[in-house]
Amino acid sequence: MVDTMALLPPFSRAARIPRTAPRRAAAPPAGTPRPPAGGLGLPADDDVLLDVPDDRLGPALVAAARGEHGPASALLGAARATADWERRDRWVRRLAGFARSRDEWFLRWSATAPRDPDLLTLRAQLAVDRAWPSPARAELLREVSPLITAAARGDDRDPVPWRIALDHARGSGAGHKYFGELWEAAVRRAPHHYGCHVAALRYLGASYHGSHQACLDFAERAAQDAPAASPVQALPLRAVIGYLTDDCGPELPQRRLDEAADRAIALSARYPEADPWPAALRNQLLLVLVRLGRWQDAFAQARLIGPYATSFPWERLSDDPLGLFLKTRDEVRTAWLAPPSKPPRSERGRHGHPGDH
Repeated sequence: MVDTMALLPPFSRAARIPRTAPRRAAAPPAGTPRPPAGGLGLPADDDVLLDVPDDRLGPALVAAARGEHGPASALLGAARATADWERRDRWVRRLAGFARSRDEWFLRWSATAPRDPDLLTLRAQLAVDRAWPSPARAELLREVSPLITAAARGDDRDPVPWRIALDHARGSGAGHKYFGELWEAAVRRAPHHYGCHVAALRYLGASYHGSHQACLDFAERAAQDAPAASPVQALPLRAVIGYLTDDCGPELPQRRLDEAADRAIALSARYPEADPWPAALRNQLLLVLVRLGRWQDAFAQARLIGPYATSFPWERLSDDPLGLFLKTRDEVRTAWLAPPSKPPRSERGRHGHPGDH
């Protein structure tokens, strides 16, 4: 089990250190011809899609669009029965996102099986999602607490309600002691659950804005303790994204940034090429590798991504995440054809979201 002290190490809030001229990763040389959209093993721009669901989630979303909740219920129920917590967590998020705009199927499910553990978890996620954008977030989230409690009681093995509780605690400004208690309960159920670790990383980022070293320390310890095939191996990469897209705090050693990328590359290699499931990992990895100027590795990940772009992390930097992905992919392709003469260093961005790693 992960020690709670590893989550909340004794460190002081880092001072904000604005950088008026952040370093930028070197772009391909000026005048280099722009390559065609397709070719070199990369799909054409028109073939790239954003946030494509995996093969198991897709049919459930199609049925939900028709007002049918059965496939979504079966999907979440099967994941819970097999303790496939990573997929269950991601599917809960995606289904809740769909229910925010089209909830007929969700309302029918609620009327049919109001105590279904899968429905309770989805309801808690949906309530948190609806409250989050509001200026009165903290007050609204307090009203959501009973829904999260009900979800947690639905199946005591399930860490997903506890991940929701961790997000809820961050949004409501909970103190470290309470958050630590939630964290202990979460990792007791699934010591290496990626979603819970990301929630903890975000809490650290929100509580100690600018202390990217503390966030990376936590992420590295978690990855070291996790199996080689665990998604937690990508947690340091998530911390590095927070660092590279946030214009404050002291510099981190280049070695640690490269090590986080290397861990994620090894994890990416375990998944099939051009698959929607690892697309989120590979999109994050592409951004980091470009910022580190590792063009060859970036091109390899662009090939593995195939046609599957994801909103995160590009939405941290642009209101047009797909457009930024395509632009970045063009830079990577061009650099592959004409590598920069000097190895670039990391870039610190201007458009980060404070506390959101």
